[in-house]
Amino acid sequence: MTDHKLTSDELVQLINRVFEPGPDERRLAILVDLPDDRLPDDDDWRTRRELAAGWAKTMQDTTNDHGFSVDLYCYRNVATNNADLPPTAFATDPENLPRSAAELPVDRAIAFETVLAGHPLALAPTELSATAPLKIMAPRLGFRAATMPGFSPAMIPALRLDYGEVNRRVGWLKERLDRAVRCDIRFQVDGSEILELLLDLRHRTAHASGGLLPTPGTAGNLPSGEAYIVPYEGELQDDPTATAGRLPIQFGNEVVLFRIDHNRAVEILSAGPASDAARAALAAEPASGNVAELGLGVLSDFGVAPIGEVLLDEKLGLHIAFGRSEHFGGQVGPRQFSRPEAVVHQDHVYLRELQPRVVPASVTLIFEDGDRCELMRDGRYAVDFAANR
Repeated sequence: MTDHKLTSDELVQLINRVFEPGPDERRLAILVDLPDDRLPDDDDWRTRRELAAGWAKTMQDTTNDHGFSVDLYCYRNVATNNADLPPTAFATDPENLPRSAAELPVDRAIAFETVLAGHPLALAPTELSATAPLKIMAPRLGFRAATMPGFSPAMIPALRLDYGEVNRRVGWLKERLDRAVRCDIRFQVDGSEILELLLDLRHRTAHASGGLLPTPGTAGNLPSGEAYIVPYEGELQDDPTATAGRLPIQFGNEVVLFRIDHNRAVEILSAGPASDAARAALAAEPASGNVAELGLGVLSDFGVAPIGEVLLDEKLGLHIAFGRSEHFGGQVGPRQFSRPEAVVHQDHVYLRELQPRVVPASVTLIFEDGDRCELMRDGRYAVDFAANR
């Protein structure tokens, strides 16, 4: 065994730990998306597909040992993260993995909903995130899915963490997010300038994604380790959202400064190529400026380092997302975008390794009775999780 490879036994242990399947839940679908002319292939994507096919083959070869029936399904990529899935998927031999969507065997097309309804369990190590559509479909079809967008072999050690403790910390954060009516964040830019953002957390319930999915009709990321909540988007009559302030995000070497008002990015206050690109994107798709998520990852304290893939990196600390939110309990979905390919839910992760010019100086929850809980200070948790058992 190497650090970056899962044996058949480890795969079975992972499935049993994440899903806790019952005796009648022995069918597992592994889902992968394929490149096409719109979105060409690259080495990381190819490696991910081959890894998924290897998992399917390994489990198929050892089915007499573990009792799971494992099927591999490929589908044409949907061009952007968290867009709705295509109508069909394709049953695939893991030893004959198509190189692109052009090679999909038309005679093996199956309605995607039929695939998911017939498999109580699913793993989705995809290029583009399928988390949003699978979260929407899971309650209706009754399956459970662990979504793994951007998964890479470097993430495999994170699958071996003590997810009992991860889940406990995530639950602790969820309980406080549920009670909070506001989150005040102070960002320090270049070691001096302080920018403030207020997130309105009223009328919302948080989610705990602790790497465990024991309940049918649910979907979540793997690896995991975060509590998250959609800020209130102002949908109730005569009750506007109070989310407002300035949000800095570093793209490359440039810090783009978003002005937030009524839970939307409404203006770019900075100058530069990245700022111009953000300004154009916001003008083209106003819904992409919706503040869709406040996330609090915990894996950094377990010694996990960022690798440049959002699936893992967002689980390490503070992150804020723009765009689609209805899969988390918000109000913004595909209908608010101009076309399916434009739908986006994009996380921005605040770690020194990823955004060295921007540091969360403080993250504080405010409760209805006025009490305060300082969660983070100088980019790290100010909470002693070991003492809060």
